[in-house]
Amino acid sequence: MATSVAQKTPAQRLLDVLGPVDRWHDHEEIGDFGMPTRAFMEDMVEPLAKAGLGSRLGPLEKVHAFWFAGMSCDGCSVAVTGAQAPSVESLLMGAHPGLPRVVLHHPVLNVESGPNYLRAHENALKGELGAPYVIILEGSISDETMAMAGTERDNYGYWSAQGEEPWGRNGENRIVSTDEWIARLAPNAAASIAIGTCATWGGIPSADGNPTGAMSLMDFLGKDYRSVFGVPVVNVPGCPPIGDNFNETVAAILYFLQGFGPLPEFDELGRPAWLFGETVHRHCVRGAYYEEGTYAETFGDPECLVEIGCWGPVVNCNITSRGAINHVGGCMNSGGACIGCTMPGFPDKFTPFYKRPPGSLVSTAAARLLGSFVKPLRRYTSAHLNREVRWDLHNEVPSGWAREQSEPSMVQGRGTSSTT
Repeated sequence: MATSVAQKTPAQRLLDVLGPVDRWHDHEEIGDFGMPTRAFMEDMVEPLAKAGLGSRLGPLEKVHAFWFAGMSCDGCSVAVTGAQAPSVESLLMGAHPGLPRVVLHHPVLNVESGPNYLRAHENALKGELGAPYVIILEGSISDETMAMAGTERDNYGYWSAQGEEPWGRNGENRIVSTDEWIARLAPNAAASIAIGTCATWGGIPSADGNPTGAMSLMDFLGKDYRSVFGVPVVNVPGCPPIGDNFNETVAAILYFLQGFGPLPEFDELGRPAWLFGETVHRHCVRGAYYEEGTYAETFGDPECLVEIGCWGPVVNCNITSRGAINHVGGCMNSGGACIGCTMPGFPDKFTPFYKRPPGSLVSTAAARLLGSFVKPLRRYTSAHLNREVRWDLHNEVPSGWAREQSEPSMVQGRGTSSTT
């Protein structure tokens, strides 16, 4: 049964407007234009790559990765290039046993530009790439049919784009939107991955009042989308995401594509379950203050930040345990409150930022009540365990740093002892 207009995904509706394409750049005529080194990045890296028959242990020698920038700030690219486990460099070199090497096509990182940069994209559309490919989206997808409304087909505006192709009237070059590349490449991709909250949930560009119809990759391709390997859209959120989260997910998917094991576990929204299965609060360095009912009054205080705008108890993210880069930094670890940037409801459901979350008054009041009993008990126990048994027997602490002598009492509670 034919798919009705109402049932079509935004990607299908866009292709209905644009139609099929069958023209390509004449690369012999273009020659070395846009290639300062007179070589493709893939050709430059290949002699140095470590992935060979003895190391990859599977059928795939390489996998192409087409990176597209939608409506974004490029923060995701910055986060990924700083990742350490694994690093981008090691993936490009095929340095991990069992993994195919990644041939990255990134509009900022590649040495080639212009039509020669797009040659691999064209080969992928023609089915002549010679290896599987994945598509990666950074930034949200805009509704390009809105940009086209009321304009001529070959003279319309666009929200975000990458390069030109001879797909205009009579073979003339026209701008190709990011949306169009994704819509044409996704059906034959080995995997489609969204990096960052803009790509995974729409993010900042899709906030209330935006004029672009911004949406996520999952919204664009639809719930029935499956890659040629049967994988739905994979989502790695964050604003920006933790670079190691993304690179680790890519490595896990590559092992699956290589046939080393089943697809790793993802949750019902396509997030890596092992990375987003717990809340920020569960591993927060300030979590014990919440339990004891002690809260920061201003930024810079060491206590729990819930009362000055932290959403950590309900947000799925591992920033507190993994840090921003190489287990260093991260919002709460360095004094910032969680504003929920990994969540599908961000930003609209979390604004205004740095204001007490609704409903937290009940939980913090209960924690304060419990903490009024817990804290004195813990101080007493800590003071008791801070003494050698010998000191208790002799009722003396031979320390030149303090005059504490006696065993702490329940009345004292705070661990201070009588002096002589």
